Amino acid sequence: MKAKWPILEYGAYKDTAYLLHQWSQMVGKVRLGKSPWQNHSWHVALYLDAQGMTTGPIPYEGGIFEIKFDFTLHELKVRSSNGTRDRFSLGNQTVASFYEQLREKLDFIGIKVKITKTPNEIPDAIPFDQNTKRIPYLPNEAKNIWKALIQIHNVMTVFRSKFGGKNSPIHFFWGSFDLAYTRFSGATAPEFEGEVPNLAKEIMQEAYSHEVFSVGFWPGGEHFQQAVFYAYCYPNHPDFKNKKIKPEEAYWSDDLGEFILPYAAVQKAADPTKTLLDFLESTYQAATEAGDWNRSQIDCDFSSLEKRNSNITI
Repeated sequence: MKAKWPILEYGAYKDTAYLLHQWSQMVGKVRLGKSPWQNHSWHVALYLDAQGMTTGPIPYEGGIFEIKFDFTLHELKVRSSNGTRDRFSLGNQTVASFYEQLREKLDFIGIKVKITKTPNEIPDAIPFDQNTKRIPYLPNEAKNIWKALIQIHNVMTVFRSKFGGKNSPIHFFWGSFDLAYTRFSGATAPEFEGEVPNLAKEIMQEAYSHEVFSVGFWPGGEHFQQAVFYAYCYPNHPDFKNKKIKPEEAYWSDDLGEFILPYAAVQKAADPTKTLLDFLESTYQAATEAGDWNRSQIDCDFSSLEKRNSNITI
């Protein structure tokens, strides 16, 4: 049975998204603290899985461990390769209580790691251990966000298959709280001069050290209260924003400096997969035209192999 794209109403999920943003930062900071650095901060991201969202395997003195948000049972799970595991419920947690519970579970398993207490990429951020405000965690809204991410991930996986150059995994950045995918032209880029709240400038400069085209999904925030898809390029070539983009609901945002497509336009479409692919492919074409990318060296077509594979019985 074909899965449906869930309805996402910002007013319904905003509190749950706030909590998940804060909580995912703590979990991401654990991965950051125990992982060797990778280009463009790929070592800090989280990944979707069949139960929710995970760090994947993280190295530590005792082997490897994993931290997972389970959105089927609404628990945070910590387990290690030595067989030790623990969990706690996501319900009735404040930001501060989640921080204490996470520290307790890591100590129980024997994982020593520093979690900096200030959230990143959030203005006027409250330290995790001081954020005791009671905010409701709504399991159905958390599950809806996760189910939407699954659908989006699957479409992005198709889009990713058509590129042979350097490109990122499809991963979830807990700082900006978005599911993202990036392609690289191979050229270096001018030094990034922007500023991001509570994030070292050197990190952003390394992240944007090369020319990129990025797409993703963001559930919105206080100053942009709707779930959207986005597409941008860096450097931001002047002609990029003037390109014609599909579908017709997509538009250029001067405030955000990127193309925007409301999630609702995809969710309500007769063919959501095609609608989102149209946005991804048309914005990629716009970026490569504006930036004069050599697509003959980086695009690929595996359709013949896919056709052959469909006729093979294993």
